[in-house]
Amino acid sequence: MPTKLLSRVSEFDGPVVVATDEQGAVAIDCDRWRTLAENSLRHEGVVSGELDLLFVDESTMTELNSQHMGKHGPTDVLSFPLDGGGGATVGEALIGSVVVCPAYAARRAPERAGVDHHRGTVDDELALLVVHGVLHVLGWDHVVDHEAERMQAREQQLLGRFLR
Repeated sequence: MPTKLLSRVSEFDGPVVVATDEQGAVAIDCDRWRTLAENSLRHEGVVSGELDLLFVDESTMTELNSQHMGKHGPTDVLSFPLDGGGGATVGEALIGSVVVCPAYAARRAPERAGVDHHRGTVDDELALLVVHGVLHVLGWDHVVDHEAERMQAREQQLLGRFLR
């Protein structure tokens, strides 16, 4: 049974991220990912509110992917904006949730080696997924090519500023 770890402590005013590790396949530093998510939210202009950041096992992610996306099998990250359509309101009490599957991410990490600054490590993949999920909660998308390019550029900007 995985150990449930919770990280909520924040020394700064602004958005709060509650990070919870509900899986046991990959070691998770909740404080590190909480801080990355909080910094990304601040950089995007969010001045208050709460975001849930959950790290789950593959069976939980498979269930969420089926229930909410109508897709079979696990995925790496799912985002659930509070308003259901993206774009948090500054000052809103609850911004939304980002759910990450570390085991799935660990398998995919080597495929991304050499793309942008990704070294193919699990840490690089988790960082990308946290930022990607935060941007989705805030209304960013990648359905069409020009949106995908803008979102990828913003992800790299945030990762470069707050992680590397």
